[in-house]
Amino acid sequence: MPPSSDDLLSALDPEQREVAETLRGPVRVLAGAGTGKTRAITHRIAHGVASGVYVPTEVLAVTFTTRAAGEMRARLRRLGAPTVQARTFHSAALRQLRYFWPHVHGTELPTLVESKIPIVVGAARQLRMRTDQAMLRDLASEIEWAKVSNVRPDDYVEVAAARGRSVAQLEADQVARVIGAYEDVKREQGRMDMEDVLLLTAGVLAEDERVAAQVRRQYKWFVVDEFQDVSPLQSALLDLWLGGRDELCVVGDPAQTIYSFAGANADYLRDFPRKHAGTTSIELVRNYRSTPQVVGAANTLLAGTGSTSVQLRAQRPAGAAVTYTGHPDEVAEATDVAGRVAALRSAGRPLSEIAVLFRINAQSEAYEEALTEAKIPYVIRGAARFFDRPEVREAVTRLRGAARSGAQAADGDTWVDLVRDTLAGMGWTTEAPTARGQTRDRWESWQALVSQAEAFAGEAASGGDGGLNAFVDDLDRRAAEQHAPVAEGVTLATFHAAKGLEWDSVFLVGLQDGTLPITYAQTPAAIEEERRLLYVGMTRARVDLAVSWAAARNPGQAARRKPSRFLDPLLPDSARPVARGKARAKGARTCVECGKPLSTAERTRSRCSDCPVPYDEALFERLREWRKQRAAEEEIAAFMVFSNATLEAVAERRPTTPKALLAISGVGPEKLEKYGQELLELVS
Repeated sequence: MPPSSDDLLSALDPEQREVAETLRGPVRVLAGAGTGKTRAITHRIAHGVASGVYVPTEVLAVTFTTRAAGEMRARLRRLGAPTVQARTFHSAALRQLRYFWPHVHGTELPTLVESKIPIVVGAARQLRMRTDQAMLRDLASEIEWAKVSNVRPDDYVEVAAARGRSVAQLEADQVARVIGAYEDVKREQGRMDMEDVLLLTAGVLAEDERVAAQVRRQYKWFVVDEFQDVSPLQSALLDLWLGGRDELCVVGDPAQTIYSFAGANADYLRDFPRKHAGTTSIELVRNYRSTPQVVGAANTLLAGTGSTSVQLRAQRPAGAAVTYTGHPDEVAEATDVAGRVAALRSAGRPLSEIAVLFRINAQSEAYEEALTEAKIPYVIRGAARFFDRPEVREAVTRLRGAARSGAQAADGDTWVDLVRDTLAGMGWTTEAPTARGQTRDRWESWQALVSQAEAFAGEAASGGDGGLNAFVDDLDRRAAEQHAPVAEGVTLATFHAAKGLEWDSVFLVGLQDGTLPITYAQTPAAIEEERRLLYVGMTRARVDLAVSWAAARNPGQAARRKPSRFLDPLLPDSARPVARGKARAKGARTCVECGKPLSTAERTRSRCSDCPVPYDEALFERLREWRKQRAAEEEIAAFMVFSNATLEAVAERRPTTPKALLAISGVGPEKLEKYGQELLELVS
């Protein structure tokens, strides 16, 4: 027997009950992380059905993933509303399109393609453009963004410039031509992609009043979950479904907007009351997922920022304090995490209730290795294991071939330089690409291999077995050990892949500036999205939350990295890098960072070798590479171009004008005229 209306309402907290009782639209629910939004909206639908306000077949609940739609249908069945439709935007639109298209056009519906890649290949071939797999995937992603954002090929160049869009090394006009050619090839082949499903459905509804009327008779009540992720195209389709009516309930959280790069626009959620007069706005603030310690950290992270949303109130009993730990390098960080996971397992925590979350896929390898070494099984969510990635498999194959053929490094170079040269032949460069997407992910994987080679060479210098053959054997060992199948294990995932999930214990790792926020997040809006990404990561934890970062990539490297700027309001004094003292002259006997006595070798740089540095590490490396090239061209010593101290100051202050550059010690009028423009371009 289905539950009664009173039973349905009695199971809710006051705010959830207000959502369930507000059956007539428009309604906006701002639902913080872990506040039971799915519970609130499914009980709202079930209450509407039980009270006779809704006819179940006239309700359409829309969400963004098939998993979320399936969970919603299961809950509605248990609540006595089994015939309510719960679908994704694409599923609902495709169902309508398959029914109406033959009636309207008298032809078969175009064939739906599973992947854009083959069509992108045809478009690139038509334009005689050379591409690789990473570029093809990035172009496919950009085509998807353009379509969901309603950006036509003719408008792409202007819009891309305004929104900071880019694809690999292509100019915007080249991308625009690919988008146009893609549509031509697709049309010639009688095919459609997933965005066409929404576009064609919107077109049928807009152009045929009989179809629109029939759809609107079918669905009179709408609920849309995760409304902060709605794109312009989805918003337009929803408006056509409504047809001017306002029986609409939307649910979302602006603080969890992390897909702006794919077309999501939280303004539709924020501006909902402006668009729909008489909107009832309700906030869900009681967090049932996390301890007060986790909730307090998440609230503090967003306080006073452009990402502020609802102020969460924890409902669980107090738990352990959030931990913040800096490590000298990524190997030490991963080893520490593996040790703490082992301790949790010994205390009875199931491995399936533990997650290690990071910003980019390439960071997983260190944790795969550390967990394997500790004999702790793991599973990777949303990405292939490190050694399964196509670019890594090909790189290892090439390195193995070089080792077996007895390839030799050039005079004066080492086998590590041979590794770099081999990867350079695949597209690796010393400087990271500025674009996001598959091109960047592939570079990160190669960079991880370069770092492994450097670390392996360092171990060999300390007495271990070295050389390219030994390094390739070590890669093969890692691949074999990390590919063992597991039934249950620790979850390794990016922050994006963790959205919508939760675990008892969560480790947020690699939280240093340059990784979070990621280096290519340059605008204030992009940096705020990175902050929200960290918020999503934090709010995945129920009981234990551990935050960590590494001052260097590999053991023995200079400790130049700083904790993420987002952690500034959260770090306890014990975890906070010592603030810089007043500037001291070069050759000082105490560290400008921590005040400790310096060794003779350290005095030239005025800081301890293991102290975090205050400047942008990635920029400093770019400046050093530029200086090396300039010195070679002029046949002079590198320090005669600029000293390390001057480059450090440039990397710290990031000057944007000649005047600001001239204010830096070591940059006089002569050097400003000679090198100034190049330096400013590197900084920008």
